[in-house]
Amino acid sequence: MSGVADAVELIRNSTYVTVLTGAGISAESGIPTFRGRDGLWNKYKPEELATPYAFRRNPSLVWEWYAWRMKLVFSKKPNPAHYALAEMEDEGIVKYIITQNVDDLHERAGSKNVLHLHGTLRNVKCSNSECGYLVSLTDDLDLLKSIPESLPECPECNSLLRPAVVWFGESLDPEVLSKAFHEAEKSDLMLVVGTSAVVQPAASIPLVVKREGRVGGSIIEINLDATPLTHEAAVSIRDSAGSALQRILEELNR
Repeated sequence: MSGVADAVELIRNSTYVTVLTGAGISAESGIPTFRGRDGLWNKYKPEELATPYAFRRNPSLVWEWYAWRMKLVFSKKPNPAHYALAEMEDEGIVKYIITQNVDDLHERAGSKNVLHLHGTLRNVKCSNSECGYLVSLTDDLDLLKSIPESLPECPECNSLLRPAVVWFGESLDPEVLSKAFHEAEKSDLMLVVGTSAVVQPAASIPLVVKREGRVGGSIIEINLDATPLTHEAAVSIRDSAGSALQRILEELNR
């Protein structure tokens, strides 16, 4: 099936709906994707910027890039897709949003039940794994002002602070991942919005809904392009996230 009407019918007949979002939903807010034609990874090598080794080798370079990226992300606003999902949650339709994105646009749109698989740019933590210090950045971003001349240090152990995101070569937070799979197991429908469906383990979460979740679990995919998940989806909508989700919401509210 394809189209908004089919998606609305599935949602109305479902009892536990969850959502998986990827970079495509935030691209409509002006945040560059990593794997698209204009993706950041086409301009920067990830091994130079987003690995523990890169941080140990050149923390100034890594922090300079992340400070730029944080300021960029924090300057952007939620788009109609984020607001539509927040309204669906408020109406009791959507139970949880599982996101691969490290921005906080879902929260700023009003969503409350959000799981960040890859961490969030709003938090920084101590690079000393034995320390455990974690702090949320405030809107004035004072911590970023001195970068790269001086780098932020942990107030508890004096180690360097680092972005609280999952870097290449690092494991996802086991509690967050466990919660994501638990939500998928409870779901009889998952909306997969703006994700390339190639990054594991996130790409396998929708399959849990279909194969291990409640009987008759289904997937609705919203993406401009086909993905490896397309043949698993009951409904595939080839449209932008904002347009598709707003149209779905309008039909649900009729």
